Amino acid sequence: MPDIVDTAVKAGSFKTLVAAVKAAGLVDTLKGAGPFTVFAPTDEAFKKLPEGTVDSLLKDIPKLTKILTYHVVSGKVMAADVVKLKSATTVEGSDVKIDASNGVKVNDATVTSPDVAADNGVIHVIDSVLLPE
Repeated sequence: MPDIVDTAVKAGSFKTLVAAVKAAGLVDTLKGAGPFTVFAPTDEAFKKLPEGTVDSLLKDIPKLTKILTYHVVSGKVMAADVVKLKSATTVEGSDVKIDASNGVKVNDATVTSPDVAADNGVIHVIDSVLLPE
């Protein structure tokens, strides 16, 4: 089974996320043993950001890394477990809010496709980019 990075590449709808992961030097980490839970914004989610945001982040690696690690939780947290949580601590160090009262929301992002299996964890596809406070 492919790892998280290869799964995202193969899906084809995470070109911006994969480019950002490469720019931030996180490929080896996300290909590592894990397991990881990744809340993965689609290319459409990145397009919701204000014009020029992605380009400026690709030039600000520390800020880009902070945002990307805010999308990752240590361990393999499947949807059945996510719905029991009110929050989760990210690799970045801050918590994301989880609301499973009407679908599943992580902060203001909606999980559109849960439990995409990868060799070293799981991906939950989200429709917005998560931004740490």
